[in-house]
Amino acid sequence: MNRFVAVGLLLAVSAHAQQFKCPSKDGQYEDPIQCDKYYECYDGRATEKLCPDGLVFDPTIRKINKCDQPFNVDCGDRVELQQPKGNSLCPRKNGFFAHPDAAVCNVFYNCIEGEANEITCTSGLHFDEYTGTCVWPNDAGRQGCNPGTNKKLKDGFTCPKEQKTDEAGQSVAHPKYAHPTDCQRFYVCLNGVEPRDLGCQAGEVYNEETERCDAPENVPGCEDWYKDSDEKKH
Repeated sequence: MNRFVAVGLLLAVSAHAQQFKCPSKDGQYEDPIQCDKYYECYDGRATEKLCPDGLVFDPTIRKINKCDQPFNVDCGDRVELQQPKGNSLCPRKNGFFAHPDAAVCNVFYNCIEGEANEITCTSGLHFDEYTGTCVWPNDAGRQGCNPGTNKKLKDGFTCPKEQKTDEAGQSVAHPKYAHPTDCQRFYVCLNGVEPRDLGCQAGEVYNEETERCDAPENVPGCEDWYKDSDEKKH
């Protein structure tokens, strides 16, 4: 960089810092427009600082280091950020980032100073950049994901793509489904994607309402399931 350009930039940064009015108390304070910029104030003088690339400043943290992951910080109107200094796997030097192939939704990278550490979500989950965690596909809301080959049982059953939710609207981890023709049998989808064919013990049928095995007389349509024999032949 040209020496005169470098000096000019330094003066511009210094001038910007001088424009920031320090509160009476020494400490670290956020920039009003840039979320990863802050000021260290000492004796009324402001020194401009930047968080490591990928992190943003959180004035509410009661620590000396107030830079944190963006999904943990409410930047409000502080929408500007420093120029990224990342690479192909790490768009910024620090943070959690999705796989560069948009179809790969279950793999992400934890980037620390530009070094990418690959992490694979638990089976059936997708990475969500807004929380930095693995969540159910419906919660992630990502498009174009390649679900791979859905596992299919011998009778043709595959786990539904739509996640089953409970009364509180939360995704059920291992949803159950009644067999369409056999009152005694039911399916469990482990992590929502891995089907298992299970059955109730002799004399009981699957109750879709309670999601438990129950007496036939308690399940409409299955009252006579064991009428002709101790165990229905199938």
